[in-house]
Amino acid sequence: MRRFGSALAVLGGLCLAIAGVAPALAHEHPSGITDLVTPAVVRIEATARVDITLLDHIGELVHVERSYDVPIGSGTGTVINPDGGMVTLTRVVKTDRDVRIYAANKIFAAHHKVKIPEDFERHRLKDDQLDHHLQECYPPKQPTATCIIDVTTEITVFPNISPPDKEGFKAEIVRVGDKPDSPAVLSPVGRADGSAGLPTAPLAAVVPAKEGSPVAVAGFTGRPAANLPETVDIAHLRAGGAGESGRQFKDPENKVNEPEKLGALIDKGLLGGPVIEDKKGEVVGLLIGGGKDARMIGIREITKALAEADVTPARGSIDAAFEQALTRFHTHYYGDAVPAFQRVLDLYPGHIVAAAHLKTSQAKRGTAEDEATKRAAASTDLPKSTPLWPFLVGGGLLVLVVLVIAILLWRRGSQDPEPEPSPAAKTGPTVPASPPIPIPPRPAFDEQADSTVVVGRSFPALPKISSTPGQPVLVARDPGHNTAPGAGTAPGTKPGETMVQKYCTGCGMRLGPAHSFCGYCGQPTKT
Repeated sequence: MRRFGSALAVLGGLCLAIAGVAPALAHEHPSGITDLVTPAVVRIEATARVDITLLDHIGELVHVERSYDVPIGSGTGTVINPDGGMVTLTRVVKTDRDVRIYAANKIFAAHHKVKIPEDFERHRLKDDQLDHHLQECYPPKQPTATCIIDVTTEITVFPNISPPDKEGFKAEIVRVGDKPDSPAVLSPVGRADGSAGLPTAPLAAVVPAKEGSPVAVAGFTGRPAANLPETVDIAHLRAGGAGESGRQFKDPENKVNEPEKLGALIDKGLLGGPVIEDKKGEVVGLLIGGGKDARMIGIREITKALAEADVTPARGSIDAAFEQALTRFHTHYYGDAVPAFQRVLDLYPGHIVAAAHLKTSQAKRGTAEDEATKRAAASTDLPKSTPLWPFLVGGGLLVLVVLVIAILLWRRGSQDPEPEPSPAAKTGPTVPASPPIPIPPRPAFDEQADSTVVVGRSFPALPKISSTPGQPVLVARDPGHNTAPGAGTAPGTKPGETMVQKYCTGCGMRLGPAHSFCGYCGQPTKT
């Protein structure tokens, strides 16, 4: 069995050696950084549509009707499922300012030709009658109100596509938070993008806890255009901080004032933009703040808002095809990336990142930067007389030979008898015995000879023997027989006689006085 085990060990070593000949074809999945998220980044603009009717009672009853579009907010959002579900901040789509006051100030100033600031504050006029009518125009609505006001919120979403969509599509509010920096959930209205839906961004499970964890931020500073792509910048998270108060940013090397840098980007339009983890390219939070301060609300607040809005984050077929294309692109297999990105554009023709990477892949396909070209060149440099297949065939034959030898060794080992233990091992130490008595040779076997079975066996030493040639029975005087007076006699002897002991000449066994045949080998005594 030890031989069989050695053979198996040799076989295992050969298998490992043969397996090492084949080249490794697996690639590590690229982190992607922002590529997985930027296709799902959108520009969001919220406007309040105010329809107001002024009832002028001062002279003749006049109804003055006006409509005003009052900006509520703007910022960046992120698509989180193929159906178009989006997350952003509450203050992007909802304002604490009363747009009805703004509309009242504007219509009253225009109709009565008085100076009233076009803002969200209540004002007073010197003319008591006009001032009374102005106060009656302000909300809330009363029975004596001089204004009838209706407000609707219009949310327009501009996706990150090529060519840019100048009109965008409408969305509605599914859920808003109770604070301006709470997450808000939106859903598209009347958007038709085919069965594949929209590109989505992957959401992380946790926020990196390490001090100085690298992240990226993305968003739009205006409506997407050919000369206004998404803005992407890098940042670093500080340790600690959670909840709606947010987590702060800080450059570990203190070279850049990151809160101030990101605060300026927030003021330009990155409010509510995704914060992207550096290794897997997943969204870990949303940008909040502004001015000289920028912070991040984490993924826990986002997922909580989605759960309360009954909106489930998911990835779609566009994202699966895009990730496969990115794998080839970021590992520099540009020739393989070309059809992969074309597949993405078939599913979603406006995919701006896929279109950009496709153009790059087509330019680098077949060049020295293409890994497939490098491998092809390396394979052509190998000598043509030593292709790979002879090594594989030889290795297979060698494995077969080892298997056959191992089986033969195993069968031979199983048939070998176990060695008999020595008599000394069975009986212990050997005790010296008296020298054996020579036994006359047995006559040759013939048909008339007595058939006696000869058994190889050791016997106790015989006493001194006297015999006559040709006599079948050996006769010996017993030296141990006591002939002293009163010692007694042996059975079958008379007093004063010497006891005669007979032995078989065939096997040497002792015979009794009346034995005619040997009880051990069956030879007749003839006495």
